[in-house]
Amino acid sequence: MFWFDKNDPRAVFIDKRAESFLADNRKGRKMLHVAPDLVADFTALPFPDRCFSLVVFDPPHLTRNGKTSRMHKKYGSLVGDWREELRQGFSECFRVLKRNGILVFKWNEVDIPVSQILALTPERPLFGNRCGKQSRSHWIVFLKP
Repeated sequence: MFWFDKNDPRAVFIDKRAESFLADNRKGRKMLHVAPDLVADFTALPFPDRCFSLVVFDPPHLTRNGKTSRMHKKYGSLVGDWREELRQGFSECFRVLKRNGILVFKWNEVDIPVSQILALTPERPLFGNRCGKQSRSHWIVFLKP
């Protein structure tokens, strides 16, 4: 996670999962927790229109990880019609954003190029940044008209 404080009252962390599990990593086994403030699906956000000034959209980006893998457990996976799922996710993010609101979108190009993802929304980004060891992670910023 990229939050400085997961309990910051200014933010609402949403995930469709709420679970804890043991995961192996380079240092041994570690208990991981997916503990959202609100259990909900990003394709149907339970908020009224135009209620947030800032939205961070960090959907799953992996399509080929197994359901029992640590990556699936930690980050989730895209399954089925992922294009429609992400298209609906973008639509919901812009629906709940106020006019002149900011959408920060995070994507990692492990399985799907960012160009295919940006084609799923009619909105155009203002700017972005690549980062990570292989420059596969993207932070992309949109401004709602």
